[in-house]
Amino acid sequence: MAATAAFRETLEAEPGRSAFPPPPLSARPVDRAAWIAAFHHVRDETERRAGPLSPEDQQVQSMADASPTKWHRAHTTWFFEQFLLREHLPGYAIYDERLHYLFNSYYVAAGPRQPRILRGLITRPTADEVAAYRAHVDRSVDALLSQASASALEAVLPVLEIGLYHEQQHQELLVTDILHAFAQNPLGPAYDADWRFPQAQGATGRTDLRRGIALIGHDGEGFSFDNESPRHDALIQGGTIDRALVTNAQWLEFMADGGYARPELWLSDGWIAAQAEGWQAPGYWREADHGWASMTLAGIRPVDPALPVTHISYYEADAYARWAGRDLPTEFEWEVAARAGDLPDAFGLVWQWTRSAYTAYPGYRPVDGALGEYNGKFMSNQFVLRGSSVATPQGHARVGYRNFFYPHQRWQFTGLRLSDARS
Repeated sequence: MAATAAFRETLEAEPGRSAFPPPPLSARPVDRAAWIAAFHHVRDETERRAGPLSPEDQQVQSMADASPTKWHRAHTTWFFEQFLLREHLPGYAIYDERLHYLFNSYYVAAGPRQPRILRGLITRPTADEVAAYRAHVDRSVDALLSQASASALEAVLPVLEIGLYHEQQHQELLVTDILHAFAQNPLGPAYDADWRFPQAQGATGRTDLRRGIALIGHDGEGFSFDNESPRHDALIQGGTIDRALVTNAQWLEFMADGGYARPELWLSDGWIAAQAEGWQAPGYWREADHGWASMTLAGIRPVDPALPVTHISYYEADAYARWAGRDLPTEFEWEVAARAGDLPDAFGLVWQWTRSAYTAYPGYRPVDGALGEYNGKFMSNQFVLRGSSVATPQGHARVGYRNFFYPHQRWQFTGLRLSDARS
């Protein structure tokens, strides 16, 4: 199967079809074969997503927020070597100590690292050498999972599990980062010429949000990142939330009404960002002879009015909500509605901005050691997004998942839905 076709199949697969997610950590006896299958499923998916790209494509870093494809492939491999193999596989010899400087990301406790903005300068190791590094670590993880005693697996599997979900996060970044790079190319190259954005479910209307106390956060079933806990009470003010996402057609109305030129609609920092960056439309949109077009994974395509708007910043989402006389939902309102099954397009299209600042839940404490740097230290100056996007790997999305980005960022598949708070 061609790599691009495999990528589409992964995104369109029905739940439960793949070898991911792995068995619950509480399962007894431990199914080693299932864990090995889940590991290889995730590792192979990274290579499938990188498959359509040339070595030159894999080298490019188009902005400070993005990373080269080759770096994503190597960093996820470093993660398993750093946190799993060197800690839990007796006698394991580090593949190449120099790679730990190149491919550490932000784990200060794990040692020094190449500055993020300079990742595109790492021309060596080559893409093929990164493949060899990945193969070495894969063989070593296989050996660990096959040989570890039952008691040793108690410590191994939680680290393996977070490594799998970590790699899935980078699979999404791999796609969105290369889309940003291709958008800078005057040729408008396609990652997959046959790729199409999925159609929304055509939901209409609003669903009620009852005023009251709701339990928010991880409910104890399956995997979660630490920032999804502890489960706690949150006040829902009451009101409504839209069942549908905001579409390109609706966004075009906002633009036609001068939405990008009306400072009264914008937060001060948002207005400054919009003026400095020259925002006149969502990210990757460009005016064409017959209307607006957008850079997509299939190359430059006409903007489809029926599709959800995407590649917008928090600032733009907030300005649109003000223009519409509405609100962005809080992350708690979104979670309550999603758990009730009232948001048909909650997952698989666009991440949805909420008006909730990314901060700790009451009682949150990061885990000890370098892995404690995974989420907690970023709880400042960012906003929470809920749901998942067209680039999110199958099996990765959860109702309680808290994604987070800075309010000016818009290279991800980010959109919005609206709500109304009841006074």
